[in-house]
Amino acid sequence: MRVLFPLLAIGSMGLLLWAPLVRLACVRRRAADWWTAAAGFVLVCVLLPIIGRDGSEADPNGVDYVCIPLLLLAMAGACVYYLVADIRHHARLTGKGPGLPQPPYAYATTVPLTAQPYGPPHPLPPTRCPQPGDLPQTPRPQPAPRPHTPPPPPHRIDQVRAELDELSDYLRKEEGR
Repeated sequence: MRVLFPLLAIGSMGLLLWAPLVRLACVRRRAADWWTAAAGFVLVCVLLPIIGRDGSEADPNGVDYVCIPLLLLAMAGACVYYLVADIRHHARLTGKGPGLPQPPYAYATTVPLTAQPYGPPHPLPPTRCPQPGDLPQTPRPQPAPRPHTPPPPPHRIDQVRAELDELSDYLRKEEGR
């Protein structure tokens, strides 16, 4: 999908430059992305009638020399913005990428660590464990005893075995015919 949407914008010569921006807005769900997609759509809707106003036989004039490069620059900008934002979004979701903490190594290091780089560890202040007399004792309600239910008798298992034996005998008789 990361390649398909920029190709859609490039293949349409910028007419669908808003398509990758709409996908980005759907994925990231940010208001700024929706505004960017709307701005791209409006830009195409404004530039398209200006560029195609006289037909194919008219000579290009100064407006065409401004609008066509503007459309192509907007197309390139939309594709670059989409790719950068999409890659950063997925890197943030997976926890991989530049500037994000990397997971620890899966194997032990062979070089012994000699000293802590931030100085000696600070001793913890002494703590006191709570004693039984510290907290007031409140009576706890006892759970109601559960009635003892005996396990189901193995009668059902014997019944299933008998039915399977009958079925096996029936199938053997059918194969013999």
